[in-house]
Amino acid sequence: MSEIKSGETSAAPLDWQKRFATLVSNVFSPFLMSIALVILVGLRSARGTVDALKWSLLALALSILPIFVIILYLVRSDRIESMFINVRRQRHKIYLLSGLFAAATCIVLYLLDAPLPMVVSFLAALTTILVFGGINLWWKISVHTAFTASSVTILILLYGYVAAIAVVLLPLIGWSRIELEHHSLTQVTAGAVLAVLITVGVFALFGMVGTAAV
Repeated sequence: MSEIKSGETSAAPLDWQKRFATLVSNVFSPFLMSIALVILVGLRSARGTVDALKWSLLALALSILPIFVIILYLVRSDRIESMFINVRRQRHKIYLLSGLFAAATCIVLYLLDAPLPMVVSFLAALTTILVFGGINLWWKISVHTAFTASSVTILILLYGYVAAIAVVLLPLIGWSRIELEHHSLTQVTAGAVLAVLITVGVFALFGMVGTAAV
C-alpha cells in the first residue's frame, strides 16, 4: 500500500507539469499571439483606434484567418496530427502557404498605403517564414519561441523598453515546448535567436531601429 501511494505522489507533479505546459503552449500559440500583436502594431502606428482596427482586421483576414481555417480543415480531415503541426514533414506545405499569404498581405497593405510599421512587421514575418521553411527541410526549429521572440522584438522597437517585460514569456514558452517533448533546448533557443536577428534586420533596413520612445 505504501509503495502505491509513493508512486501516485511522484507521478502527480509530472502530470501537473504536462498539463501546465499544454496550457502555456495553447494560450501563447502563434495564432492567438498574432491577433494581439497585429492589433498592438496597429494601435501604435495608425492615426486612431478606428483606423488601427481597420488595418488590423484587414491584415488578420488576409493572413492569419486563412491559415487557421486551412490548418483546422487538415486536422479535422486527419491530414495533420494537430493545430501546432508537431510532425516536421507535415510543416512543409504550411510554411509554403503561410509564405504566400504573408507575401500577399505585404503587397495589399503596401498598395493601400497602410501604416509602415504594419507593412514592415509582415515583411519581417515573411522573411522569417522563408528562412524557417528552408531550415524545416532537415530540422524542426521552434515556431512557438520564434514567434514569441519576434513579437517581443517588434513591440520593443515600436513601444520602447517598456515592452521588454514581455521577454518573461520566452523561457516559459520554451520550457513548455521542451516539457511536451516537441522540441529540444537547441531548437527553442535557435528559433528565438534567429527570429530576433531577422526582425531587427528587417526593421533596420527601414530605419526603424532605435526610434521608439523609451
